Amino acid sequence: MGQLKERQLRLADLNDAFRRTGHGGERYLTRGIYDQGPVFVAMAIALVGAFDTFTEDNDPYGEHDFGVVRIEGQRVYWKIDYYDQEKRGGSPDPTDPSRTTRVLTIMLAGDY
Repeated sequence: MGQLKERQLRLADLNDAFRRTGHGGERYLTRGIYDQGPVFVAMAIALVGAFDTFTEDNDPYGEHDFGVVRIEGQRVYWKIDYYDQEKRGGSPDPTDPSRTTRVLTIMLAGDY
């Protein structure tokens, strides 16, 4: 297996673990998500955490860092970004959790 593929698999594993548990980064939800009420918020967090339908179309780089779920007929986007530990810039190595703060943002399509 090549280095690029190994990197993609490492990123996918780290992103999946973070998205499922919330451990290893920070999670943000937009005002639009919160405005839908606490049940919607809980559903958004649960569905994003359970998302596993990655394809070449929605995950061309194999990092499991973006997806879309539907809740009550609304499209909800989620995205994972990689920052340095101080969140001042991009991570120097997103495959190294000691050098990376993962940030998951969950938003309505209209918030984008």
